[in-house]
Amino acid sequence: MSKGKIDRRALLRGLAGTTVAVGAATLTGGAPASAGGDDHRSGGRLIPKGHMGIQLYSVRDKIAEFGFGPVFEELSRIGYREVEFAGYTQGSAGPITPEQIRRLLRDNGLKAAGSHRGLNDFRTNLQWELDVAQTIGIPYIGTAQAPTNVRTVDGYRAAAEEFNAWGAVTKARGIGIYQHNHTIEFSFATDQPSVRLYDVFLKHTDPELVFLEMDILWAFGGARKYPGFRPVDYVNAHPHRYPLFHVKDGVPLPDPQQGNSYLDVEFGKGVIPYAEFFSELKGRGRHEYLWEQDTAPSVQPNPPGSLGAAERSYDRLRELRRVTVGKGGKK
Repeated sequence: MSKGKIDRRALLRGLAGTTVAVGAATLTGGAPASAGGDDHRSGGRLIPKGHMGIQLYSVRDKIAEFGFGPVFEELSRIGYREVEFAGYTQGSAGPITPEQIRRLLRDNGLKAAGSHRGLNDFRTNLQWELDVAQTIGIPYIGTAQAPTNVRTVDGYRAAAEEFNAWGAVTKARGIGIYQHNHTIEFSFATDQPSVRLYDVFLKHTDPELVFLEMDILWAFGGARKYPGFRPVDYVNAHPHRYPLFHVKDGVPLPDPQQGNSYLDVEFGKGVIPYAEFFSELKGRGRHEYLWEQDTAPSVQPNPPGSLGAAERSYDRLRELRRVTVGKGGKK
């Protein structure tokens, strides 16, 4: 099989009989009657049309094998319209330039939503990162690393100031910078056990310079591991600060303190109450909803593997997207 083209027949054989449309009520028991009001930008839908995307880390194995072009073609066929990058290389498919990536996005009807980079990339090469983002057309760059490994109030204050400095540079270039959470950010400061580190970072970052990407599963993991908050309340208190969501489903690990407290699974196969979460959002139309599954490359059968997980998850997200919440909060 050519490295430049996915074997569509093999892929479709793997998909046959596995793409099951799951109703949103199956995912969560339906949107609650007490849900918040509608937002005109969302058209009354739990997920607004045109706002469904994918974090490319989910299909990293296919990108490394086939390259961005064939994978973009397949993601577009499935229905995704936005991608978040997890690097700009394509493994054995060979070198590729930012200009070529931009053309591939355009040719497949896709747009970039964001890009994950490392803290050291920002510390040592921020202007280059911004050059690449501008060339590809990426509106936000961010990191999935904790702001700092120093889990004290002063440590997180210092990290916030570092992000503020980066944010001033990125804003001058017309790009936003964001931080993506795992569970550790919701832990308590080692020197002040009553203070949640996420609150320190949120308070001391400039809301006009620094944004946040909520990984919803890991936020629920944080609430399970370090109780005392609801993830949706953070978003509703600061809606403009959350341009991006990671829509990741999961099942609880036996020990709440283990890892991120949940194991991620295909969307719709976990227990996260997404209909409830989305229906409570005050402004659904301002966010981008990016599906991610860290474990997708291990999904069997392979083929289709991670692309099969991407298609099934998209279909379940699409069913959830169709749920309409009226002005009274009822679907």
